[in-house]
Amino acid sequence: MADHPSVPQTRTPETVPGALPGADGSAPAAAAEGLTRRRLLGTAGATGLVLGAAGAAAGYAAAPAQATPLTALGTGRAMFHGKHQPGITEGLQARGHLVAFDLTAGAGRKEAAALLRRWSVTAERLMSGAAAAHDDTGVARDAGPSSLTLTFGFGHSFFTRTGLEKQRPVSLDPLPDFSSDHLDKSRSDGDLWVQIGADDALVAFHALRAVQKDAGGAARVRWQMNGFNRSPGATAHPMTARNLMGQLDGTRNPKPAESDFDRRIFVPASGSKDPAWMSGGSYAVVRRIRMLLDDWERLSVAAQEQVIGRRKDDGAPLSGGGETTAMDLEKRDSAGDLVVPLDAHARITRPDTNGGAAMLRRPFSYHDGIDPDGAPDAGLLFVCWQADPLRGFVPVQRKLDRGDALSKYIRHEASGLFAVPGGAAEGEYVGQRLLEG
Repeated sequence: MADHPSVPQTRTPETVPGALPGADGSAPAAAAEGLTRRRLLGTAGATGLVLGAAGAAAGYAAAPAQATPLTALGTGRAMFHGKHQPGITEGLQARGHLVAFDLTAGAGRKEAAALLRRWSVTAERLMSGAAAAHDDTGVARDAGPSSLTLTFGFGHSFFTRTGLEKQRPVSLDPLPDFSSDHLDKSRSDGDLWVQIGADDALVAFHALRAVQKDAGGAARVRWQMNGFNRSPGATAHPMTARNLMGQLDGTRNPKPAESDFDRRIFVPASGSKDPAWMSGGSYAVVRRIRMLLDDWERLSVAAQEQVIGRRKDDGAPLSGGGETTAMDLEKRDSAGDLVVPLDAHARITRPDTNGGAAMLRRPFSYHDGIDPDGAPDAGLLFVCWQADPLRGFVPVQRKLDRGDALSKYIRHEASGLFAVPGGAAEGEYVGQRLLEG
C-alpha cells in the first residue's frame, strides 16, 4: 500500500500517573522528575531489576536521568487530533486488533458519550507514548509510540441504542447479501468499532487492553480479531505488502497525493447526503476473508497469476511492464486469447471498470490456528475506507460475486460497516458532534 507513513517526532516526556509509591508511601524520586512510559521499564532493565512491588519502587527511585534512545521504529508517532481520525491514511502497521463492542443493557447516549470521552483520552495518551491515565498495565512501558493508532466508529445499531436514529447516515444502511458470504453473525457488526494498529505487538496489545478496561460497565466485547503485516524495515526498500497468498496486495490503492483522494475517501464538509457530524469522516467496511490456502497452493505459479491477473514475483500486470504500469485489458497473445483473463481478480476490481468506484484498502493478515483437518484458519482482515460504501465497496463486491476467478479460493466469514466520524479537535473527544449535537 502506498499510504503516507507516520512521521517520527520527538516526544516531550510526560509524567506517568499511578507510579508505584516508595516504601514509605511517598512518590519515588523518578516519578517526581516525570517518567515516560518507556523510561519506567527501560531504566529498570538497565539495572537488572525484577519488577516486583518493592523492587520496582526501588528501581524507579534509582533510575538514571537518561535512558537508552529508542530506535527509529519506536519513535514513529501518529497524531490523535486532526481533521481525520488516525489509522486511515497511515501506512500499513505490523500488528493490529479489530474489536467491536455492544452497549450493555441500560446504557444509552449519556453512557456512550462518557465512554467515547474515556477512549479519546486514552488514545491521545497512548499514541504519544505515555501511560494510560488510570490502572495502566505496564505492558508497553519500555516502548515508544511505535506509530500506534486508535480509530473509533459507530455501527448501524448504535443509533437505535442511543436514540439517535435521526442522525444515522443513509450511507450506513446494511450491506446487501453477496453470494460469497458465509457470515458468522456473532463475529459481524456491533454498536461500536475500534481499530488498533502499531509497529510493535506489545504496544498494540497494551492499547487493546486499555480500551477494553475503559469500556467498564458501558459496553461489552462482541467480537475481536488479531492481525499482522510485514514489519517496517524488513525489506531493503519500501514496497507494497504481500498477503498470505504471496501476492502483492494494494498496488492500485488511491494515494493521498491524488487530486480526487479526499472526495473518494472522506465525507465533505458540505454538499453531502450525510449529516454534518460526519464531515471529515469515512466509512469502514470490515470483512474477515478466509483464504483456502491448501487449494490455492496446489496451483502452479502460472495458474495463480492467471487468477489474479498479475505476476506473483513483482506484481506487474500480465500485459507487461512493472507493478505500477497500467493494465492493458485488450492485449492478446499469439493464440488470440486475452493476456489478462476476463475473470482475473485485478481486471474485475479496476476502478475504471466499476464506474470509478474506489476504496482505500488497509488490511491485516490473520492466522487463527489449524483446523482438525489440518487446514490453516488464515486469511485477510479486509478493511477498506470510502466516502460512500454504496459507491465504493458495494458495486465492486457485486461484480466480484458475478465471476471472480479468486472466489473459489476465499470465503467471506464476517462483515461489518461502520461510520467513522472526523478527527477530534483539541479539547474534543471522538464523536462529540454527534453525541452532544
